[in-house]
Amino acid sequence: MTDLTVAQALVTSLRDMGVRHVFGVPSGGWVDYMEALRTTDGIDFVLTSHEGGASFMADVCGRLTGVPGVCFGTFGPGATNLSTGVGGATLDRSPLIALTDEMTAPMRTRTTQMGIDHQALFRPITKWTTRLEAGSVGATLAEAAHVAVSGRPGAVHIGLPVGLSAAQTMQVAGARPVPAVPAKADAAAIDALVAAFGAAEKPILAIGLGAVRAGVADQVIALAERFGLPIVLTPMAKGMVPETHAHYAGVLFHALSDVVGQTHAEADLVVAIGYDPVEFNFEGWMRDGLAIANVDVEPVDIDTAKHPVAADVTGDIATSLDALLALDAAPKGWNMAAVAARMAGMFQRLAPDSNRFGPCAALDVLRDVLPADGIMACDVGAHTHLIGQKWPTPAPGTQIMSNGWSSMGFGVPAAIAAKLCRPDTPVCAVVGDGGFLMTVGELATAVREKLNIVIVVFTDNDLALIRIKQEKKANPIYGTPVRATGTIGGPSLFGVPVVTVADPDALRAALADAFAADGPVIVEALLDSREYDGLVLHKDKP
Repeated sequence: MTDLTVAQALVTSLRDMGVRHVFGVPSGGWVDYMEALRTTDGIDFVLTSHEGGASFMADVCGRLTGVPGVCFGTFGPGATNLSTGVGGATLDRSPLIALTDEMTAPMRTRTTQMGIDHQALFRPITKWTTRLEAGSVGATLAEAAHVAVSGRPGAVHIGLPVGLSAAQTMQVAGARPVPAVPAKADAAAIDALVAAFGAAEKPILAIGLGAVRAGVADQVIALAERFGLPIVLTPMAKGMVPETHAHYAGVLFHALSDVVGQTHAEADLVVAIGYDPVEFNFEGWMRDGLAIANVDVEPVDIDTAKHPVAADVTGDIATSLDALLALDAAPKGWNMAAVAARMAGMFQRLAPDSNRFGPCAALDVLRDVLPADGIMACDVGAHTHLIGQKWPTPAPGTQIMSNGWSSMGFGVPAAIAAKLCRPDTPVCAVVGDGGFLMTVGELATAVREKLNIVIVVFTDNDLALIRIKQEKKANPIYGTPVRATGTIGGPSLFGVPVVTVADPDALRAALADAFAADGPVIVEALLDSREYDGLVLHKDKP
């Protein structure tokens, strides 16, 4: 291979790994890298309105493709802006490589404009942070990608010292990164799992994000059906089990979680499969004294003073589940008809209130219009709690949320990235009017990229979750109205047309038109937020 500049080697390495988009806001130090992106086939730079939007987009590209998403920010404020989505990728378990400018070695200890220690900034919110050197471009990129995709995926940060981009190098990383394959779990741990499961009268399956990555949906369902077990999910594991399945017992932590709690309160053993406590700590929902058997690639993280650990099976999840499926035992003691009736009652309570146009009706209409293989990204807010429990999710990846990080402002950038990764798939975002304001500038990105995404804004002029908490404390409503009255404003924003609706029929018609449009469209639904009050923030423990 002929000599390359560091900029050319970095971009070629990313392209050969399978990266198709690099998101960010450029700096003077990034110019050589942008030129390399311009002249390298198969990879493009996407200018975003804010570095936080860039890192959210990179997160979603990583989780949808399995290849680390890539984003860039400059010194100081560029890096701190970028850090929001970088932390999100780490706690939402998405592979990501964050690139930032860095000072030259002589200036790292000096006081200088925009100068902070980027290694110190990114260390607590990434799996690994390092600095690029001309002699090891390929090796550094390969290691970064490997770390990002392996185990529980997450973010890696690489600093790019100013002036390095034009240096010569011959090092280019290899092909698409492959996650490290977990070893089979220890035989003694598997024996303990089998013994604990065999002895339990009413074990329950708790399925988390790690089970999605392991691709064990069929084994989970087979285990539930063979032994007559209820299945509860964490929010980001939605799609692993159909909501209509006879053994489905609901989503932890989200709307009407007290109803889900009526089922897991009966259990005498929790079999946690790929359960990641970054979404919801075990102690938040398991009754005190309830034992756990953990099946994951990481050791269990639980308060052992409250919960006996019957088995901690760390290793390849699929082979560990095979050991349970091979067990010759009778079905357990659950009354699955009662569980199914409980779920039917819960979903009935999540049906729209006929006396108001609320979020439940809006979600039902959107679910009818969006094809089954369509992708819905949602922002963080009261509506997320409804979506987590109510939204029928045909498969993992068709509903995208942030639950480990839970950052408002996620929804619009997430939809942009999903459409770039799946250009032929219908994509929408559901955002509250509060979260919408945080990344509304990314509408300009959607226009620039000519993306037909539909942004459904739930306008209720209310930060409903916080308002409900204020009222539960008998506090006055203060600091939570988004605006006194009105809408998000105007017939268009950043060149994106806005259609405002106030009833289900108008919403259905507007959505049909929006999905058929050539570019992005905002559908603003004027909703009554009081519907949330009886559905969200219920206790998970009886």
